[in-house]
Amino acid sequence: MSFWFVGNWRKKHEPALGVAVVSADGTPDPGDLADLLSTCELLRAQASEAGVRLDESAASLEELDQMLPRWRDDSEKVSWLGNDAGLYLGTVIVRTVPGAVWELRPSGQPVVRLASGREFNVVEAGHAWAESGVPGLSQLYAEVAER
Repeated sequence: MSFWFVGNWRKKHEPALGVAVVSADGTPDPGDLADLLSTCELLRAQASEAGVRLDESAASLEELDQMLPRWRDDSEKVSWLGNDAGLYLGTVIVRTVPGAVWELRPSGQPVVRLASGREFNVVEAGHAWAESGVPGLSQLYAEVAER
């Protein structure tokens, strides 16, 4: 699913420091929310250029960890890629870890809530990965999946 307005918005605004999702009535449909958050256009473009196929599996997170970080020279790209990496990590978790679901904080920030009740700020984790590569997305996934 592609959202044309996201690309246009990105061209007109400052680098992203996070992401927020807000629904009109405050109760987004879980399927629509998952589709929206899985878009990750910039990450998918970077991965495609590197020959990495993002199939929403844990193995694809390992492949992302192996990509050369050519984006680190561009602070705006690091910020947007951090958002996308976090949302992609969350997408993989929600689709593969039993009981994991997307949840919106009152601010509209998406987080992943695990069956244990633990909340995981995937966008923050994605920013750390985009900026330094540490911790790796596959490492974060492994930590979450074993709980």
